[in-house]
Amino acid sequence: MDQTDIKILALLQKDATCSVADIAEKVNLSVTPCWRRIQKLKDDGVIARNAILLDPRALGLNLTVFVSIRTSQHNEKWTQSLINAVMALPNVVEFHRMAGDVDYLLKVVVEDMAAYDRFYRRLIGAVDLLDVSASFSMEVIKSTTELPLNAV
Repeated sequence: MDQTDIKILALLQKDATCSVADIAEKVNLSVTPCWRRIQKLKDDGVIARNAILLDPRALGLNLTVFVSIRTSQHNEKWTQSLINAVMALPNVVEFHRMAGDVDYLLKVVVEDMAAYDRFYRRLIGAVDLLDVSASFSMEVIKSTTELPLNAV
């Protein structure tokens, strides 16, 4: 990957609907070589997918909750049951296995506190957990899907 590829990625991260012709012009390539570079970035797995970002508040998803999970079980069967349970909960937008005091961290978007309570009850009913705690986001100060390309 060279500097031209990085410029292409930066443009696509800002606006994935940008035409290949516009990108080619901005990175000083003709359309066909630019298109080939984009295809290679896709084939190599650098571009994982194209998506549209939605505003959660515009959809009534006004509460973001970071749910910390601790468990005393670390066997494959239990882990798979947790993964299955969490994957079945559509309000979970991120799911991480952690190192440190917390075993798993979920980012959950819901309408309000009552919706979070329903989510919480479904979660604890689906799998045996040692401890579940929640932190509620009061304000989003920075949120981006753009990865830092200056280190690449």
